[in-house]
Amino acid sequence: MRKLLWVTASAFVLAVVSIILFAAYIHRYMHKPIDLNEAAYFVIEPGVGLRQVSDRLHTLGIISEPEFFHWYSRLRGKATAIRAGEYEVSVGSTPAELLERLVAGDVVLHSLTVVEGWTFRQMQQQVASHPAITSTDKGASTGAIMEALGAENVHPEGQFFPDTYRFTRGTTDVDIYRQAYRLMQTKLAEAWAQRDEGLSLSGPYQALILASIIEKESALGSERKIISGVFSRRLRRGMRLQTDPTVIYGLGPDFNGNITRRDLTTDTPYNTYTRSGLPPTPIALPGMGSLEAAVQPEAGEALYFVATGLDDGSHYFSATLEEHNRAVQRYLETLRKRRQNNEG
Repeated sequence: MRKLLWVTASAFVLAVVSIILFAAYIHRYMHKPIDLNEAAYFVIEPGVGLRQVSDRLHTLGIISEPEFFHWYSRLRGKATAIRAGEYEVSVGSTPAELLERLVAGDVVLHSLTVVEGWTFRQMQQQVASHPAITSTDKGASTGAIMEALGAENVHPEGQFFPDTYRFTRGTTDVDIYRQAYRLMQTKLAEAWAQRDEGLSLSGPYQALILASIIEKESALGSERKIISGVFSRRLRRGMRLQTDPTVIYGLGPDFNGNITRRDLTTDTPYNTYTRSGLPPTPIALPGMGSLEAAVQPEAGEALYFVATGLDDGSHYFSATLEEHNRAVQRYLETLRKRRQNNEG
């Protein structure tokens, strides 16, 4: 009997020791850095269980002991807490840290930067080509896109705020458009609320149109309000805006990169050389600086401006046509000298 008890006790102690050693081994494995030379990425689909996740991580070469990962997760009570999504396994991280990331839903966030001055077509191309965005508007008209945003019959140009948007893999293009559209509505309302008194604009939409022109005309933030002042004074006096970016927008795909005298005299709804007032829609996506400039034009006498030809993108501003013509000659002379230097 004593021998039996001793054997039983010994077996029990051995089992306990084995369990402790096994648990210690698992713990050590789970807290040892994963052997990776570079960050790895993987996706957990909705409804996928812990066993499948462990096996998937093993197949990808991220973990070497899927059973250890599986049982550690169960013993910690986290087997059913893992969330779907795309995850990054960084170099130097441990299986235990990876598990915590899966439970916290610390998924990878992708980004898309919508650049100030882009047209809606350019934004649409970038959204459609982004590998993490799910496309739903293939072949859809711009009208259908705006209808999906609750903005039926609204022209899409200028309606999306240039910014960097962060999102998870699988986010739809409509979701991206919705974020950018709503943000532009907010920013435009903020700018309009701060407008100067006596502004020669009938409402926020005209401010958006003017802001888009300022965006395309200004390379320097310091000149935006000065340019806005020029356009505001021309509008008040009934002078045509005569701005090249609107002409280029009206030409669309026909524009070859060189604006000609014929382009300036060919009438389109966007040709501000042949038509008075603002064009019918914005011509680009304006940023906050241009929105603010449109509703807070700088006071002054200037009615004309032309590029200086310098690398900083600056302009000469003139109050009279005679001054402007002299500025144009300085600009042409600068271009001539630069061309000679390049040829030399």
